[in-house]
Amino acid sequence: MEVLQLKNVTLTLNDSTILHNINIDFWDGCVHAVSGPNGAGKSTLASTIMGLEGYREIQGSIIYEGKNINNLSVDERARLGITMAWQDPARYEGLTIRDFLLASSKTKDEDIIRNALSSLSMNPRLYLDRALDKTLSGGERKKIELASILINEARLVLLDEPDSGIDVESLERIFESIRLLKKRGTTVILITHSLAVLQQADHAFLMCSGEIIDKGKKEKIIKYFENKCIPCQHKNIPDEWEPTIGK
Repeated sequence: MEVLQLKNVTLTLNDSTILHNINIDFWDGCVHAVSGPNGAGKSTLASTIMGLEGYREIQGSIIYEGKNINNLSVDERARLGITMAWQDPARYEGLTIRDFLLASSKTKDEDIIRNALSSLSMNPRLYLDRALDKTLSGGERKKIELASILINEARLVLLDEPDSGIDVESLERIFESIRLLKKRGTTVILITHSLAVLQQADHAFLMCSGEIIDKGKKEKIIKYFENKCIPCQHKNIPDEWEPTIGK
């Protein structure tokens, strides 16, 4: 069953078409990956799904649980159960990590908050009273944002480049969190150009220059990483490309 559908979605920014007639179905409770090179339009697609300011003037339809959400704000989409972890998480000057995570919790139970931090190798005793500001590394802020998502129990989670700024040990913790979200029945959309992240998905889409050019099980899309490109007639196909699939 599809929890989210994009039907003929086209987005134009500053007279330039960024997304071209996107048609995607995201299945309920699965981990999906939207993969492709830098500049492919992956983060723009995530921003469009989330409904950020400037990304809602689209052609086509975004259907969430059978309802058209084209005109809904970020807050309205969040109330429906859609949330997103950004590639570069925000800083909140003057706000402690405890207050930030409590704002994400429906029960305001500090034990849940402590467990979420611990699951990401963050000692609650060392972090809860720290300010959510520039004294934290990008990796720390990313894990705190993911902790808020675990606490929030959202229905649909977008993770934009979840491995960005993360060390190897922390990345495995993030992968464990993705598996936990799936176990809970959450639909996860991974925005990535990383093979390691793609391997966490059940199903994947390949983007290039704002278009979906391939889709299928992750094993199929992994061939892109092996060959740097796949057989297609797209205008950006490298001149030196030589097929190795099947050799």
